[in-house]
Amino acid sequence: MIKNAHRISASSLLRRIFCSLFVVAAAVSLVAAVASSNAVGQRIGGDAVNIANKVAPWVVEHTAYGQQAEFFVVLAERADLRPAANLPTKTEKGRFVYQTLLEKARTTQGPILQWLRERKIEHQSFYIVNAILVKGTRQIAEALAARPDVARIEGNPLIHNNLPQPEPVTEAPSKPQAPKAIEPGITYTHAPDVWGLGFTGEGIVVASADTGVRWTHNALKPHYRGWDGVNADHDYNWHDSIHDSVGNPCGNDSPFPCDDLAHGSHTTGTMIGDDGAGNQIGMAPGAKWIGCRNMDANAGTPARYIECMEWLSARNLRRNLHSRSLEHWH
Repeated sequence: MIKNAHRISASSLLRRIFCSLFVVAAAVSLVAAVASSNAVGQRIGGDAVNIANKVAPWVVEHTAYGQQAEFFVVLAERADLRPAANLPTKTEKGRFVYQTLLEKARTTQGPILQWLRERKIEHQSFYIVNAILVKGTRQIAEALAARPDVARIEGNPLIHNNLPQPEPVTEAPSKPQAPKAIEPGITYTHAPDVWGLGFTGEGIVVASADTGVRWTHNALKPHYRGWDGVNADHDYNWHDSIHDSVGNPCGNDSPFPCDDLAHGSHTTGTMIGDDGAGNQIGMAPGAKWIGCRNMDANAGTPARYIECMEWLSARNLRRNLHSRSLEHWH
């Protein structure tokens, strides 16, 4: 199993993470950091100068003095997704993008995967970005960078996110407090006016990629796509991209939705929360949710983020919206 041995702190602090149904900007910057730039499509030669230019400074730093680090081998060939624009429906577009990305990875990564297997080097293949996560030394990174089918070598740093924490309770209430019927923030957005027109999110599936979700919460459980009112089915409704945590309350590869920091439960509640008894905390109480844990408490990596993105794309083509919490790295 690939483990993260090197940690860095994010240079910019998240004082407050704004939670809504459209948190996509951070994900765009994430994928762009690994897969963008027109230079990716160029086939670069294998001389010493070009090899050095193809290895990111973070990888150079973290493989110094014989150290091993996790890094992405980003391939030069990229899938052509432009034909998706001509397809008539969102479902067809999504299926075309998924199948095209997957096929491009399958047809281009084979020689590198074989090279890694022959040398028993830890690795993980990705298709949403045509890249392979590798754990290795500088020598391995440079050998891979010398290949003409490799565009560049990027790092997989551990990124510490400064997520909002629950405030301490300084004084217990004198009597039980009844929940407010509709949260002020929901009222402020005029969501109840939209509900009155008959639009509550019914038929929509939203996806959370965060610290996980406490699926048994009263305001969340009725809306979990894996809950039919009697039995739970977590297949295709939940994925855990945390595989090497130490001491995390959710453990590793949790088979059911679990939240190790409460942040993901909060953001999911903002999307769909409603306990059916008057406590309406979500924008779209008629929608269903699915989830993926992409952070070990407050720590994520590009590989964890991408793994959740792949799962959401491959396994849940019927989902409509994503909410992601992550931190950009520099």
